[in-house]
Amino acid sequence: MAAFLGLVEGLTEFLPVSSTGHLVLLGDLLHFKGPPGKAFEIVIQLGAILAVCVVYWRRLWTAAVGLRHDWRQRAFVRNILIAFLPAAVIGAVAYKGIRALLDSPLVIAIALVVGGVAILAIERLVRHPRFATIEGISPRLALGIGVIQTVAMIPGVSRSGATIMGALLMGVERRTAAEFSFFLAIPTMVAATAYSLYKNRNDLSFDDTTLILVGFVMAFLTALVVVKAAVGFISRHGFTPFAVYRIVVGSAMIALLTLR
Repeated sequence: MAAFLGLVEGLTEFLPVSSTGHLVLLGDLLHFKGPPGKAFEIVIQLGAILAVCVVYWRRLWTAAVGLRHDWRQRAFVRNILIAFLPAAVIGAVAYKGIRALLDSPLVIAIALVVGGVAILAIERLVRHPRFATIEGISPRLALGIGVIQTVAMIPGVSRSGATIMGALLMGVERRTAAEFSFFLAIPTMVAATAYSLYKNRNDLSFDDTTLILVGFVMAFLTALVVVKAAVGFISRHGFTPFAVYRIVVGSAMIALLTLR
């Protein structure tokens, strides 16, 4: 079961469909109870983040070695860090409330539907992008995207979905918005994982570690494939297919939960 949930995490982490929402809904449907404190759902996301580091290692390395002498690389790193700040601050303050919401499958199902409708609306609103590179984004705009990312703390909204849609509304080109979301996931999810492990440090056991490791590895391997394919798919088809998927799955879950 841990391997299956890791597969789902790898498939959904970088698509605007809410990976955490899928993990919680599947856990509820299949009666899977992960490690205490639901650390499992957060920690295996780190496997997917590692996949981004592997796929984009050249870009990350270029940014690291160019920090001292290349303004483009400094702007790239600056924008990622600025966009990360709102989630870091609000996440630390609102942790308990967020964890409580994660226990509500109905909240997630509703958020999937609402998010799908929002994606359809934004796809029709956005027409003329003004920013084609991450380094071309201004600090103010990066901060705005970061603020919008915090909406994804509501389970079912989707971190990547909120980030990408926020970037599109602010004039960022589709491919660049998707890649910005990928890179922003690195500090965001590393921080979330570290914080979750710290909060659940007294509850985790060796058995929990084994489950997490299995899910982590599966999420990493699956995300390696998804990350490479996602940008191309989005460039060709946009986000409408994901919006339709969210609405269908969310509506089905609302009906199922209501009939229980």
